[in-house]
Amino acid sequence: MAEAAPKLLEINEAEVEITAIRAQGAGGQNVNKVSSAIHLRFDITASSLPQDVKERLLALHDSRITKDGVLILKAQQYRTQEMNRLDAYVRLHELVNSVAKAPKTRRATKPSYGSKQRARVAKSQRSETKALRGRVQE
Repeated sequence: MAEAAPKLLEINEAEVEITAIRAQGAGGQNVNKVSSAIHLRFDITASSLPQDVKERLLALHDSRITKDGVLILKAQQYRTQEMNRLDAYVRLHELVNSVAKAPKTRRATKPSYGSKQRARVAKSQRSETKALRGRVQE
């Protein structure tokens, strides 16, 4: 039976603050005149995301998340502001949906009887091999 796809979370666009800034790097004379890069700010703590998703987002050790719980993304890959805005939204959705599904809880297991026996046999064989490396008794 196929596993159902995880439900993707929706992010309210009113909770996202977008600012156009000038892109860094080479670009000729035009780069100094056009604000094509996008600065996206998303306040995780004040968002309408479920509480468990907020906690998992804040638990990420990501340099883009400030101490105040604000996620800051900078998109400047494309030449147009619209493409950079779309790229920033896509990256935000990918990050949020990466923690949307709760991680599986680890169940403690014990080694089987057979694996314990095999380990003992291997240990005794190794011990015999090493014992033969000593000085020869006359």
